[in-house]
Amino acid sequence: MLPMSQVLTGLDVLVEEKFKRLKGLKVGLLAHPASVDSKLKHILHLCLEHGVQVKHLFGPEHGFWGNAQDMEGVESSIDAKTGLPITSLYGSTRESLSVDPKALKDVDVLLCDLQDIGSRYYTFAYTIAFAIRACAKAKIKCLVVDRPNPLGGVQKEGNLVQKGFESFVGEYPLQNRHGMTLGELARFFKEHDGLDTDLEVVEMQNWNREQHFGETGLPWVMTSPNMPTPDTALVYPGGCLFEGTNLSEGRGTTRPFELAGAPYIQDPDRFAELASSCELPGAVLRPCWFTPTFQKHAGKLCGGLQIHVTDKKQFNALKTGVAVIWAARQFEGFDWRREPYEFVSDRLAIDLLFGSDEPRKLLESGAGADAVMESLSPRA
Repeated sequence: MLPMSQVLTGLDVLVEEKFKRLKGLKVGLLAHPASVDSKLKHILHLCLEHGVQVKHLFGPEHGFWGNAQDMEGVESSIDAKTGLPITSLYGSTRESLSVDPKALKDVDVLLCDLQDIGSRYYTFAYTIAFAIRACAKAKIKCLVVDRPNPLGGVQKEGNLVQKGFESFVGEYPLQNRHGMTLGELARFFKEHDGLDTDLEVVEMQNWNREQHFGETGLPWVMTSPNMPTPDTALVYPGGCLFEGTNLSEGRGTTRPFELAGAPYIQDPDRFAELASSCELPGAVLRPCWFTPTFQKHAGKLCGGLQIHVTDKKQFNALKTGVAVIWAARQFEGFDWRREPYEFVSDRLAIDLLFGSDEPRKLLESGAGADAVMESLSPRA
């Protein structure tokens, strides 16, 4: 038995109920490596142990077993152990992101269990949203397993995605740090899309909105290859913005999104001092050098900084990310990412991440972090 104070995820609740909600039903399963219970047993294996008739597997970005890097297309396949078909919901086209209702023709219910990290750029939430749409078309039930928001459910940061800037890092009008659990997001998606569908959320137990992940008593499993710890999730609402620049966001190191830098930054002390001058409570920016092993600037020495969070309640990840970008712009060599991003080629990646082109234009005009943050208020 688990201690009463420990949070029970929706999956723990299903296990305690012996999966009675799925008895006699043919099930499709959308999951990833972090779809585990408090004893680290994966939902697929738990379903099979309890006699659930799993017929089809679906994998989000990074794949069902989480082995693919970001924005790496994943092919549909067969699960080596169970022989079940795995349909990839992150291929090489925008169309691949949606569940084909035909794939649900032999399924009574789609069971969805994806640990989110509390930031609107993280694509798993939109995979759930598209799955709910598919269930509505196929006229089957969608059962979403709820899990804690690792950043808690109180603090929010940022603006709402503006019309014309929607993408797979911002499909809906959500704040950068939205404060919702995936179950709450699922209900929001259903209401926003006006869907007439049977959506049920398996509620958690013992979670309160002030809890960060480390206070839940639950084990952390990497939700994707570059989300190794809850600390990574904490900085991600700001650190993901670095993807829209030619700064390394620390991929190819052991501290992704906490590190930021580039070969053209030859004075890390000045870089850290400039960013720190933007008044960033709850954080210390430490100058450093690092060499990514893959992705941006792979094998090249980068001058940069590391974001150390000293007070989670005061820390504002979004302002910190904006301050780092503002500071990087003071160095010759800085540029925005120019390549297509998340299946979009007619907008800059930074505009998709900001959900608007106003913050970028302010930065280009010489505005400081405070002015940019003013533009990032949650107005519709």
